[in-house]
Amino acid sequence: MAILQKSIDKRNALIKATIELVNNNGFHATPMSKIAKMAKVSPATIYIYFENKQDLVNKTYIEVKAAYTAYAFETYDENMAVEAGFELIWKRIAHFKLKECENAMFLAQCDNTPMIDEESRQAGIKHLQPLLNLWARGKKEGIIKPISDYLLYAYSINPLSFLMITQERGAFTLDKTHLEEAYQSAWSSIKTCK
Repeated sequence: MAILQKSIDKRNALIKATIELVNNNGFHATPMSKIAKMAKVSPATIYIYFENKQDLVNKTYIEVKAAYTAYAFETYDENMAVEAGFELIWKRIAHFKLKECENAMFLAQCDNTPMIDEESRQAGIKHLQPLLNLWARGKKEGIIKPISDYLLYAYSINPLSFLMITQERGAFTLDKTHLEEAYQSAWSSIKTCK
């Protein structure tokens, strides 16, 4: 059992080192040797858990995306009204991005790089299925604009990454009032005008 735990600990250290180094240096300036050094393992150890750097980055992305969406949907009930469901999910996403800033910053970088392969991107999108289902129901009920889910995400969820990064830089502090204003702006951007 101790050997298994040691193996899990090494893999987790590699994931954590990858996130930290990518956030600080970018994908291309994060060689496997630096990841191994930060994780306190030999470079050869990486290849026990991952095929190559691409595999390491893709698997890290999927794990972080899974944790992000598990948190976002933890208290969501698919029987909620569309607006109430969206508000709950949006606010949990906001809380995750502000509380788990390092992981959220890694996801934001992944969303804007070709380093993540298409198969991993599709796996990441599957983790968002409850939100996509909510939007589909909202479109059907005439509550959500009948536009692409990519546009819905770009206008309602992506601004949170900008706000998170701005707060991390110390340029802006998101208090409760700002978060409520941000939510209202997000909701206004995707709801139909009735």
